[in-house]
Amino acid sequence: MDIATRVYNHRWKLDPIVRSLIDNDFYKLLMCQSVFVNRRHTKVAFSLINRAAHVPLARLIDEGELREQLDHIRGLSLSRGESTFLRGNTFYGIRQMFRPDFMEWFESFRLPPYHLERVGDQYELTFEGSWPEVMLWEIPSLAVLMELRSRAVLGRMKRFELQVLYARAMTRVWEKIERLQKLEELRIADFGTRRRHSFLWQDWCVQAMMEGLGDRFAGTSNCLIAMRREVEAIGTNAHELPMVYAALASSDAALAQAPYQVLADWQAEHSGNLRIILPDTFGTEGFLERAPDWLSDWTGIRIDSGDPAKGAETAIRWWQSRGQDPRKKLVIFSDGLDVDRIESLHARFAGRVRASFGWGTLLTNDFRGLAPDDGLAPFSLVCKAVSANGRPTVKLSDNPNKAMGPAEEVARYKRVFGVTDQEAQRVIV
Repeated sequence: MDIATRVYNHRWKLDPIVRSLIDNDFYKLLMCQSVFVNRRHTKVAFSLINRAAHVPLARLIDEGELREQLDHIRGLSLSRGESTFLRGNTFYGIRQMFRPDFMEWFESFRLPPYHLERVGDQYELTFEGSWPEVMLWEIPSLAVLMELRSRAVLGRMKRFELQVLYARAMTRVWEKIERLQKLEELRIADFGTRRRHSFLWQDWCVQAMMEGLGDRFAGTSNCLIAMRREVEAIGTNAHELPMVYAALASSDAALAQAPYQVLADWQAEHSGNLRIILPDTFGTEGFLERAPDWLSDWTGIRIDSGDPAKGAETAIRWWQSRGQDPRKKLVIFSDGLDVDRIESLHARFAGRVRASFGWGTLLTNDFRGLAPDDGLAPFSLVCKAVSANGRPTVKLSDNPNKAMGPAEEVARYKRVFGVTDQEAQRVIV
């Protein structure tokens, strides 16, 4: 596929950005099944949050085109081939990962309505309804907004400009891969669906990683690309689960236990490499200090905010304090990674833990400096659960710049979880 020519010729009445319900991250499907089993009647609201206010999405993206794309997604359903892939494939060494009752529900599933409103130079985009239905809007809505923003910039470029742009972007990705080739025992996966430049570009990046890194490329978080390219679908769980469980807690004591209840429910369903702890939702250090002993038997930890080296050192000390050998544990780094950081973390923790990397936006959307006025530079756009059964959700993170929730609830959560001073980190993506 000549991506530049495809982009140049894409200006049809509707060129769908998302063409499949499984053009989604694998962890969303795993979490959706867990929610379907344990909390399916919970009512939630998700909302778009643009952390980069300097990017005026409502001035860049036509509202009518955005609605067309979202309406198209609402009409999608699981194809027979996609159902067969999910029902019959082996994920993480487990056959029939998805339960028959969940698959029956998913096979008849359609995404629920959305609410879109322009407010100044930004869009307010919200989704409300039952948790297992609404949660599946998160990734496709982000992918649509990111790609429409890309199209708005690309639409002003001529054919040869586009060819040069993509030639330079391809060269940049390949030069990064060449640096990664030098890292022994590297394990790295594509985590770049939510803020990708486009579906075609993410697919190209995955193929480049497959060719350039061979078996050191662990797979992709994108289910559709995993199916088409016959690589592993990668993913476990995310902040959404503890945020909603915590919002449902009826007391401070129940709130303090909510993150562990999430993982107890997860443990009842999953084993092996799916038992990965994400400890930073309400602060990593406090989470590990109060963690029950059974959690130290889990396979590993994912580090997704704060100083990643500090987070890994904290995990190592915790495993050692619980009589575990850190060298046998998996540490997945996944926050704002690019090659420099991957190289430094790999060097620091090689032989001390089983280090792995989830490479996201700076793999699938690194067009920094390649377009006029840097108009294709990636930015931080998220879609988060903001309430559960009418109660606000909170995220503290290990980086206060990623915190979210009403101020009074943030203060309460900090008190309950013992979070004091935190070191702010610049949010790149």
